[in-house]
Amino acid sequence: MRKTWRKIAAICNAYFAMWVEYRAEIYLWALAGIMPLILMGIWNQVSKNAAFSLNPNDFVRYFLAVFIVRQLTFVWVIYEFEYLIVEGALTPLLLQPINPVWRFVLAHITERIARLPFSFAILAVGFLLYPKAFWIPKLSDVALAGAVVAAAFAVRFTLQYAFAMLCFWTERAASIEDLWFWFYTFLSGLIAPLDVYPAWVRSAAELTPFPYLLYFPAQILVGRPVPLLRGCGVLLAWGIGSFLLYRLLWRLGLKRYSAMGA
Repeated sequence: MRKTWRKIAAICNAYFAMWVEYRAEIYLWALAGIMPLILMGIWNQVSKNAAFSLNPNDFVRYFLAVFIVRQLTFVWVIYEFEYLIVEGALTPLLLQPINPVWRFVLAHITERIARLPFSFAILAVGFLLYPKAFWIPKLSDVALAGAVVAAAFAVRFTLQYAFAMLCFWTERAASIEDLWFWFYTFLSGLIAPLDVYPAWVRSAAELTPFPYLLYFPAQILVGRPVPLLRGCGVLLAWGIGSFLLYRLLWRLGLKRYSAMGA
């Protein structure tokens, strides 16, 4: 175990040094995730002249929570894996005594740590613009939201990594993620809280994993009640399903990759 932790620490240190070296890129990635803050201003104004179950301050808090959750759960592994396959750079990783997936996991974690200060700075700007919406979450809500965010990240990562395995058969596997992101945008609560959707849309969305990847942890963070058991059950089911899909495609993909002379 001690050797394993030393290896993990060495990989984390290497990736963290890389992210710090290219911190301008990290800042751009963080800025690319400010769409919830733009939508926050729009819905804050709309709610002043419309009858919603959420008041203007509720909308601000919700979208600030969405911003935090998105910063912590954003996944880009399919694009990196596609690049490695197309460039033939996956082979050296396969020769090392560690599954490449762990490198991607640690790269995502260290990238979050590197961008965290800048993300907090953007969050502070949001509170400065809307000081009446400032709130301090309960410690229990923060702990529960943190656990759900970790689960949401794990599900999103595993599912996208399963999609990435299709790179063994096609050079455009990232197109699947692009299509998936369209559904994620509209059904996860990214562009609007599910509370403002028609009842039939909410019912349909709750059958998918999308609300539980963003809306669900954001609601916990702002202290609103959520169907905790159902949400955790959906995340667990999708997590297990995507993991099994990844393992199947990984084994089949490696055989194909080896057969091509890699």
